Amino acid sequence: MSTPNLSGPDLSGSERSGSDPFLAVRDLRVHFSTEDGTVKAVDGLSFEVERGRTLGIVGESGSGKSVTNLSILGLHDPRHTTMDGQILLEGKDLLTASERELERLRGNKMSMIFQDALASLSPYHTIGKQISETYRKHTGASKKEARARAVEMLRRVGIPQPDVRVDDYPHQFSGGMRQRAMIAMALVCDPELLIADEPTTALDVTVQAQIMDLLKDLQQETGTAIVFITHDLGVIADIADEVLVMYAGRCVERGTKKDVLNDPQHPYTWGLLGSMPSLDGPVDVPLSPIPGTPPSLLNPPSGCRFHPRCAFAEQVGGGRCATERPPLDLVAGRGAACHLTEAQRVEFSADFTGTRNH
Repeated sequence: MSTPNLSGPDLSGSERSGSDPFLAVRDLRVHFSTEDGTVKAVDGLSFEVERGRTLGIVGESGSGKSVTNLSILGLHDPRHTTMDGQILLEGKDLLTASERELERLRGNKMSMIFQDALASLSPYHTIGKQISETYRKHTGASKKEARARAVEMLRRVGIPQPDVRVDDYPHQFSGGMRQRAMIAMALVCDPELLIADEPTTALDVTVQAQIMDLLKDLQQETGTAIVFITHDLGVIADIADEVLVMYAGRCVERGTKKDVLNDPQHPYTWGLLGSMPSLDGPVDVPLSPIPGTPPSLLNPPSGCRFHPRCAFAEQVGGGRCATERPPLDLVAGRGAACHLTEAQRVEFSADFTGTRNH
């Protein structure tokens, strides 16, 4: 696998060479103005996604995962939002695109599966009409053609009797079927970029596995690039090619799925993995939740934002964790933003791995 180099030059033109990534987010900063002050929801985030690949973004609630992906689609209220950096889709900077350009791209070239299907689907219109309207808007198809496309998409995502269920309303679908309908709507125009915002939350494990298999099958068919947002590392292990770990609006670790899950390098990632039950280890090993709570992004901690909760901050001399932001030094797409030395990471990671396995 060819891993992306996040330290390469920024590309802002409309043309891209064959070596440039399909989606590139460069030093993205998203701040919201509120009555209480400025919320620094995303603070200097960079990543890339290639066609046919899946990037998993993982982190606790409030880490900036959904804010990042709503930024890609241009769905923030510009009256209260300040965004800096670049979001390059095939070399075109979406942050400088007009609202008309973004409307043309949304639902067509890029699409999103939202977390709560029941809240995202209109209760006043049939499933078929909601899928058809998206298709007609971007293709100019007739009502008859759009309805046929809706039936085809419902069949494609595994809805039984799609020619009948196309006329049903969302409340007549089960939770798993509503999520499948949302996927059908997101994919009706064959987008090249699909953002999935915790699409399996609140679904039972059997339906969750079916949704995962469906997304992987559709990706193999179409070569779609997927950004998959979740707080569940088990889901990441199932679907992602690469993993980006977010904490308090920043990336703290990045690498391939194998690297991040089998050889984590950041204390926050150790904490996330330590708070999950292991199927391979003994059943009597207690879970180790991360102490404390995520910080307020109105007034985030200085230095490393994780340092107030980090058990290893005292191992770094000079109080650097509290005063100096650790850089995310990536080598072939792999790295962690932590002041611990390489030797310390090896030592502490070995201790963590030994505790998990024994």
